[in-house]
Formats: sequence, C-alpha cells, structure tokens
Amino acid sequence: MRRNPTITDIAREAGLGPATVDRVLNERPNVSPRARERVVRAAEALGYPLPSSLKRRKRDERPVLNLGFVLHKKGQAFYQQFAGEIEVACEARADVVIQTQIRFAASQSPADFAEEISAAAVGADVVAATAVNHASLSRLADDLTRAGTPVYSLLNDFGGRSGAGYFGMDNVKVGRLAGWMMATRIQPPGKVALFVGGTRWHGHALREEGFRAYLREHAPEIVPLDTAVNLETRQLTYEATLALLNRAPDLAGLYVAGGGMEGAIAAVRELRPKERFTLIVNELTPESHAALKEGIVTMVIATPLEQLCAALVDHMTRRQLGNEDSITNGKLFEPQIWLPESV
Repeated sequence: MRRNPTITDIAREAGLGPATVDRVLNERPNVSPRARERVVRAAEALGYPLPSSLKRRKRDERPVLNLGFVLHKKGQAFYQQFAGEIEVACEARADVVIQTQIRFAASQSPADFAEEISAAAVGADVVAATAVNHASLSRLADDLTRAGTPVYSLLNDFGGRSGAGYFGMDNVKVGRLAGWMMATRIQPPGKVALFVGGTRWHGHALREEGFRAYLREHAPEIVPLDTAVNLETRQLTYEATLALLNRAPDLAGLYVAGGGMEGAIAAVRELRPKERFTLIVNELTPESHAALKEGIVTMVIATPLEQLCAALVDHMTRRQLGNEDSITNGKLFEPQIWLPESV
C-alpha cells in the first residue's frame, strides 16, 4: 500500500526545513511568499491534501514561462517523437503555464543551428537544443546564458562549460553496450562496421570510442573497419550499407551510432546477409520496431524521451522560479535496451 506523504517528504521535495513546512501548512506567520510557493508546489506534487486556502491559483493566475527548443531532422520519426514528448511534459506542469516554441534546424551546419537557437532565444526564458559541436555554438551558448537566457544541450553536449547543462545519455556507455552485443553475438574472428553522423557530433565520437574500446578489451578478434560518415541520412546510409555488404561478404555486423538507420535496415532487408548478421541501431521508432520483430535489427539502444523531457522541463521551470537548489549541470539517463523478444 502506498504511504501517505509526510511533512518530512514535503520538506525534502521543497528543499526546506520541516519547521518551515509546518508553518506554511498551518498558515502561521513569518514565512516568505517564495517559501510558501515552494511548499505548496511540493505538497501538490506529492499528493498531500491542502486546505482550500492554500490550494494552487487558477491557471490564468500562475506564472507564465516561455521555453524554446531547437531540434533537427524534422522529417525523422525520432525527432517528431521528441517534439511530442516536450509538449506533453510542458502541458503536464501544474505550477506554471508554459508557452512552448519548438524549432527545427534546416541542416546540420553550425550556422543553421545558431540561427534557430538565436531565434528561439528572442522570446524564450530558457532554451534547450540539439546541435553539433562547434566553437561558434559554444560561444553562442555562453553569450546567451550570460545575458540571462540559459541554453541547455540535448543528446550531444555542444555547450560544454558554456551551457547551462547537458540532458542525454552517457554516450561512451551507449557505445560500449553496442560493443558488448557485437562480442556476444559474433563468433570471432569477424569484421564489423560503424557509421557516425559526422565529425562534429561529439556524442557520436564518444559512442565510437566506447564501441571500439569494448571490442579491444573483450573481443580483440572482432575487427572494426574504418568508421564511415553517413550524415544521418537514409539514402546515404542505404547506399553505404549496400556497398559494404557487397564488398565485404564476411562482414558480421554493423552499428549505426546516429541517425540514418532506416537506410541500413532497408539494405539489410534487401540483401539478407549471412545468418546472425548483427545490426545495432539507436532509437525506437516504428521502423526500428518493425525491424526488431522481423529479426533484421538485433538491438535498439533508445533514449528514454519521456523521462528526459519531464526532467528537462522540471529543471528549466525550477531555474526560472528561482529554486537555486535545483540548478545542476543537467542529468544523464540510462539507455533503454530493446531486443527482438522485447516487442
């Protein structure tokens, strides 16, 4: 049976002392409006019954926050899911009214990302973005954060020390998971291939590092070929996968460390390489889900979008409401592992 929340629980959630919480709940004097707001917000989040005099204000009386988000690859299912989860997380907030602006970069060039981040910052209190690593984007994140509009990095830590924080997975760990599956599935010796989105995605470089390190440490007879760049595009990935499979019939596996997995799935489905060919991709979408069921994809390593978006919006909201206790350097999330038996 679920335990009812206590004053101690509320104090922990609000980042205040139990005595302060007690004064608020019993409507005693000597409590600041800010502390009262934090206690009421924490009590409602925990489901603690409040007297009518302390219940939240009506929606049109709540603080209004403007949050800006920049993604890319608008046509890809993953980023459509990402945008949808952002909207759900913003709508779920009971303490504020969030006005959401979601923009998409036209390409993966630093200039296009900079244009969209700058545009989002014009009307936003806080901005969160996916972007490549480039000095101009780090400077932009630093300039905007110093000017009062914090910029968070999503999935790929392009902001670094210049940004407000990173929300995504440990990309070295993601790569090591892919390496573990290759080592588990493939009978050595064998050759495997690796695709990354581009040289400016630091997160992809970290995945490559983790992938190669795991194989080097635990399966040295499995040899990774030179890493190929697929620009996260379906067609380029499709053509590159076909060429690989035709050129190296002994290829035992392929890891697509970024976007463009749809092309690899199509090529493997078309050529049907040798039994137990291992294809590992990132993100669970309708296409990768179907490929898992067919046995074409061996493993999907997915970002937990629902948890990430809820935590991100909570962090952005708390920061703007002035809860200094909540200001950290972002959050790392555990990868979700999907296998054919999972679907």
